[in-house]
Amino acid sequence: MPRYNNPRKTWQYTNEFKVKAVQLTQIQGVQVKEVAKTLDIHPFMLARWRKEYREGKFVVDVRKKTPSLQADKRELDKIKQLEKQVAELKQENELLKKWQRFLAEEHHNDISSSRETENSSK
Repeated sequence: MPRYNNPRKTWQYTNEFKVKAVQLTQIQGVQVKEVAKTLDIHPFMLARWRKEYREGKFVVDVRKKTPSLQADKRELDKIKQLEKQVAELKQENELLKKWQRFLAEEHHNDISSSRETENSSK
């Protein structure tokens, strides 16, 4: 088994970040998977944070102002909409590339056939 010289990098998340992530999952209509994907964390980690939140292990500074959950839901919806739009644009781009290749082949075939007819007529 190979020996590693450097230990793996582990990420440290603040309690505020964890609480915010848990609160995002409590919005109606929002799935845990979507929140985890958006925040770039593993869904199991988010599930663990939810459990710890229910058990009261997170201490949040109430003096800090937190934005409303509705604003967070709007942001998640916007991200989802933008991801969908990116996927559609990628698909359109692929289709245009295929069309461009098709036209290039047709043009090449037209040139080849016109040369053959010129050679046969001589």
